[in-house]
Amino acid sequence: MRNLLFVAVSSLALVACGTNGAEEDTDTTTAQAEPAEDYGYETYDEDNLADSMASNDDATGMGDSVANEDQDIPDSEERPIMQAQVVLDRVGFGPGVIDGKMGMSTENAILGFQEANDLETTGKLDEATKTALSDWDSIPATRVVTIPASWGETEYTDIPEDPEGKAALERLGYKSLDERLAERFHTTVEVLKQLNPGGQPAGTDESEGPNPQPTPTPDIERPDGEEPSFFQAGQQIRVPNIGGDRIEKGKIEDRDWQRTLASLGVGSEQTEVDRIVVSKAGKTLKAYQGDKLVALFTVSSGSSEFPLPLGEWDIVGEAYNPPYRYDPEVLGNDDAKDNVQMLPPGPNSPVGVIWIDLSKEHYGIHGTPDPETIGRAQSSGCVRLTNWDAARLAGMVSQSTRVIFEA
Repeated sequence: MRNLLFVAVSSLALVACGTNGAEEDTDTTTAQAEPAEDYGYETYDEDNLADSMASNDDATGMGDSVANEDQDIPDSEERPIMQAQVVLDRVGFGPGVIDGKMGMSTENAILGFQEANDLETTGKLDEATKTALSDWDSIPATRVVTIPASWGETEYTDIPEDPEGKAALERLGYKSLDERLAERFHTTVEVLKQLNPGGQPAGTDESEGPNPQPTPTPDIERPDGEEPSFFQAGQQIRVPNIGGDRIEKGKIEDRDWQRTLASLGVGSEQTEVDRIVVSKAGKTLKAYQGDKLVALFTVSSGSSEFPLPLGEWDIVGEAYNPPYRYDPEVLGNDDAKDNVQMLPPGPNSPVGVIWIDLSKEHYGIHGTPDPETIGRAQSSGCVRLTNWDAARLAGMVSQSTRVIFEA
């Protein structure tokens, strides 16, 4: 049993990331089991509490991920880069946003996989790397799923740019079904549209007619000229074939966090690690079991104004779906020092869905509402990952995990 302190934080002390003044409640009450209909979404089955779009892979990723009626539609083309990305994502070497392109995050993931498997570290899908990945050849780049009916019953809310407007909301949730769907499958809305030309899964026989969309999505009111969600509840669509999304019944005590994991396509079974190393120069976070590298994620870390605090730190605890205290003075905006706002939690929070608190006061590891910026935009001192990678990391670490920040 991992010795991880879950910190339910009402006001986080994140000075370097934009907040200060904390009150912590170390409430570790165990949630009672609830029937499936109370989980807030359609679960895959009674034993797998991922949502109904789960890959249903077994531990090796070779399970019946294609054993459902949605998979009867073969893809219209081979997607070798995307296939490598979904496999790397499954085995713990996160390629960031899955888009079928070779970019910095994908190269980092390949470098990590090569290092972990004692291969020449080229960052390329060379023959040796393809051979090492060949056990996963049966995993296709994409699969077809049906968007759950409950997604058509969710209210999607426009999020104001100003802190005052954000503070007035109950939750910084998803702005549209499209945005929620993209995060669920570790990609972008643009990629989903490419995989579903005209709203049809790539590979669909056009003679079969248009894809039915039986449940209109109650989207937000859009400004003139701005289109509503492209995708709708009940629609059959092609998505990147991410796996590792199984949520074991009874494994996650916090029900809200369980729903968050399901919405991110992140499973409850994660590799436990005893050391993580963040490299500012490499823009990576490496996770180790002893001397073995078992996971790697691309990160954003620090800036000239808020540099990454080099050294070794401890993990104090985790806050799931934390609120965020916006303090413009802390962020260097002295002309707005009186405009402190407490922002509600949600995937569009400035710190995303998770805060991993460090012994270095006011510093932590967290998610982001802008996954495409990871590794490209600087942070305000902290270590920032995509929401899905941050959630996965949260399941790997404990209070005994060493945290090393290096130049």
